[in-house]
Amino acid sequence: MLGHDSAIDVYRQALPVILVSLVAGLFSGTLLGTETMREGIESVPGILLLLPAFLATRGGVYGSLGARLSSGLHQGLIDPHFEWNDRLRNAIVASFCNGMIVSVFIAVLSWGVSLVLGREANLLELLVVLIVAALLSAFAMLGVLLTVIFKGYRRGLDPDNVIGPVVTTVGDVFGVAFLLIGIWVAGVVL
Repeated sequence: MLGHDSAIDVYRQALPVILVSLVAGLFSGTLLGTETMREGIESVPGILLLLPAFLATRGGVYGSLGARLSSGLHQGLIDPHFEWNDRLRNAIVASFCNGMIVSVFIAVLSWGVSLVLGREANLLELLVVLIVAALLSAFAMLGVLLTVIFKGYRRGLDPDNVIGPVVTTVGDVFGVAFLLIGIWVAGVVL
C-alpha cells in the first residue's frame, strides 16, 4: 500500500513537469528548424556535428548537480533555504567547470571529426560558439535548477521526481538558443 501511495505521489509530481517538458521540447525543435538557425548551421561547418553532444552534456552535467543537491537535501547535508556554503559552492563550481571543459572538448572533437570527414571547419570559430553557448547556458541552467530545487523542496515537492525533466528541457531550449547566439558572436568577433 505504501508503494502504491508513493507511485501516485511520484506520478502526481512528475506529470505536470513532463507535460511542460513536452511543450518546451516542441518549441526547441521549432527553434532548431527556423530559417535563422538553418543559416547559422550552414555558416559554421561542424555545428550540426556538435549539436547533439552539446545538448546531451547540458542534461548530464547539470542533472548530476541536481541529483547531488537533491541527495544533500534528503540527507540533511544541505539546508532547504538557499545558503551559499562550501558544500553548495563546491558542487556548483565543479558542475560549471565540467560544463565548460566538456564543451571545449566537444568543439575540438567536432573539428577533428570534420577534418577526418574531409570537411572544412574552423577550430577557433567552433570554440567561440561553444564557449559562449556553454557560459550562457550554465548561468540559465544554474538559475533554474537552484530555484526549482529549493523552492520545490520547501513546497513539498521531491526534487528527485522533477529535476530530471526540468534540467533536460532547460538544457535543450536554452542550448539551442544560446548556440544561435554563439554563432552570432563568432561571426562578429572573427
